[in-house]
Amino acid sequence: MARRALATTAAALTATAGLLLTACGGGDSQSDDIKGADSGSSPSASASASTPSGPKRPEITLPSSFQLTFENWKSSDPAEQAVLSDAQEEIRAGYAAIIENDPDSEAVAFYDTEGVRGQTKQWIKSYTDKNLTVIGKLPAFNPKVNLAKTGKGASLSYCTDESEAKTKNRETSKVEGNPAGTDPYVLYSVSLAKNEQGVWQNASVHSERGACSR
Repeated sequence: MARRALATTAAALTATAGLLLTACGGGDSQSDDIKGADSGSSPSASASASTPSGPKRPEITLPSSFQLTFENWKSSDPAEQAVLSDAQEEIRAGYAAIIENDPDSEAVAFYDTEGVRGQTKQWIKSYTDKNLTVIGKLPAFNPKVNLAKTGKGASLSYCTDESEAKTKNRETSKVEGNPAGTDPYVLYSVSLAKNEQGVWQNASVHSERGACSR
């Protein structure tokens, strides 16, 4: 269940390659890019604790049935923390859109550049068109941030563990996880661009299954 490297779970997720990436494709190992950027918690219903300054961020809620957690997404550098906070909310927005059956989520649009929004919508629809939602546990861990000297671009890498992340059919209640033998760890490499309002938006995402571990 990767994101935008959509999950390779049993039949229902053959078109996806995991639960947490940003480009489309299939297979156990993904390498998907979206161009267009100057690159350089708890699963509770509340927004993340360290919201950066600037425009009002959308309120994003996730149900207890899907425990998306962020391990050590903290930095003593305020600039790095701003990147981590907005990137975290973009991830939460994507899964909330799947759960809410809302491919046109305004929260997703808030955290994605214009060039990425169409790809994100297709990723969400790869679930909603099949009447699927997401359940279980998905930890995101080992985040690393690099800021461009211009202050307008950044890169972020992090890992997810899909061992306990699953999909559920809204009608039949059938639950599926990744097929047996699928490596549950997915490495994400994200480029972000800071917009005029000071929000760090996703501009490209690359995923690689099996490229990280605990």
